[in-house]
Amino acid sequence: RRFLEDVLKRKQAVPFLRYTGGCGRHAQGKMRKTPGSKVGWPDKPVRFFLDLLKNVEANAESKGLEPENLTISHMQVNRAAKMRRRTYRAHGRINAYMCNPCHIELIVSEKNEDVARPADLPRRKATRKELAKRRVASGGGVEAEA
Repeated sequence: RRFLEDVLKRKQAVPFLRYTGGCGRHAQGKMRKTPGSKVGWPDKPVRFFLDLLKNVEANAESKGLEPENLTISHMQVNRAAKMRRRTYRAHGRINAYMCNPCHIELIVSEKNEDVARPADLPRRKATRKELAKRRVASGGGVEAEA
């Protein structure tokens, strides 16, 4: 959340790794070690994602969970159906004017507390290869000739 708010203030930048064709280069790319310093500040997606996080916090409070203990366990973005409009061009032509919406799936769960490992765990069974290495190292398994 802090990173996204810094992106809106243009204090940090988001590295662009895939679609870098028309993307400019900036000095903030050096902070993230981005190839070619290709970074940007995508305001609209950041605002949508911050709204989603605010919604997650509200849902957690309504269910009686602590928002500070939540972690994102799964996140997925899928393409949605394109919304079609038309734009009118010169000489009586018409072109498609479509937007590319998406569905964002966000699953959040509470952090599990780490369980201390007990000291008296049963040792696992050694493999045949490990047993053979032990025999060779100790010099066993071969009759000594005099």
